[in-house]
Amino acid sequence: MADRDVTRILQRVSGGNVSAVDELTSAVYAELRALAQAYLQRERPDHTLSATAVVHEAYLKLIDQSRSEYRDRRHFFAIAAQVMRRILVDHARARGSIKRGGRAERLMLSEGGAVLDDAGVDLVELDDTLVRLAQLNERQARIVELHFFGGLTLDEVADILGVSPRTVDAEWRMARWWLRRELSP
Repeated sequence: MADRDVTRILQRVSGGNVSAVDELTSAVYAELRALAQAYLQRERPDHTLSATAVVHEAYLKLIDQSRSEYRDRRHFFAIAAQVMRRILVDHARARGSIKRGGRAERLMLSEGGAVLDDAGVDLVELDDTLVRLAQLNERQARIVELHFFGGLTLDEVADILGVSPRTVDAEWRMARWWLRRELSP
């Protein structure tokens, strides 16, 4: 579905049109599922959440009528990436607190431009580190979230953030360096 069409549906949802929620579901479900799968590909193989469960939980939060004022399709998917990350981090925190000293979730950070060289990183520790990065440089933290967690290309991230691909590439490299330094033993 065209960006313009999804934006119109989002505007109707924001206006309280209940029937537009069903339209939105069919318009964005496949992309949300792909986004959830991108997140889960970096999780451990025996993760207890499925992409479908993550999408359903995220979708309920995304269509909350009291908060749904999305500017456009890009804004919706940027927030979706953030919501899905929160769901996975909350799941990891809950799992880690089960029975004193519960097992920490390990996340493999290897991809084309690896954040860390094939090292397993605790998802909660990564989230805490991203929060610190956001305090230093909000855009770099958003780039990591959208590119690494959301599975978006750097060009797509540039489009969402409204900056040049060259800027995103430079900020991505800086963010990777900073994360590597902060997360390395």
